[in-house]
Amino acid sequence: MGLQAIEKGPNKSKKPPEHRMFPCLLKNLPITRLSQVWCSDITYIPVENVFLYLVAIMDWAARKVSAWRLSNTLDVSFCIEALEKAIAKYGKSEIKNTDQRCQYTGSGWITTLTKTDIKISMDGRGRYRDNIFIGRLWRSLKQEAVYLHKITDGFQAKRIIDDRIGFYNSERPHTALDKQTPDIGCYTQAKIRKAA
Repeated sequence: MGLQAIEKGPNKSKKPPEHRMFPCLLKNLPITRLSQVWCSDITYIPVENVFLYLVAIMDWAARKVSAWRLSNTLDVSFCIEALEKAIAKYGKSEIKNTDQRCQYTGSGWITTLTKTDIKISMDGRGRYRDNIFIGRLWRSLKQEAVYLHKITDGFQAKRIIDDRIGFYNSERPHTALDKQTPDIGCYTQAKIRKAA
């Protein structure tokens, strides 16, 4: 019948007043090496009549997706799992940049970063361009994979996302990387670092 409530629903991204804010540390900062800055963001993945939530950790220098997780809730645990997976695989970053979403301003996320001695950086409120690289990933992922399928369950969503992120890291050339893929960009930077 198309009936809707007059009141707005809960804003799941709004941070509670006790959550901490941090300044953006990236203004005028040249990003010149791997693991100097990682960013993270959450997006919605439509699955039949519901949404799943996808979080990714990306290295700014290489544009490489270091880790990702899919969840059916916006609980912070899937964000922390992705971060811990990225740290286990690549070591820690110097700076971690996110938006001001409640998952990133709460004690679980903040504690995980501070105990690993990672500097916390947050975008300005409403400044989507501060985290533009991961925004570009979301656009590519959705337009080139997610929206092309009628996703019926989380298993199918996971397979599609895994395939596309694998393609994004290993086959998709990036202009910012001199037409190299993120995987080759990481390998090249690692060789340069060893030579120095």
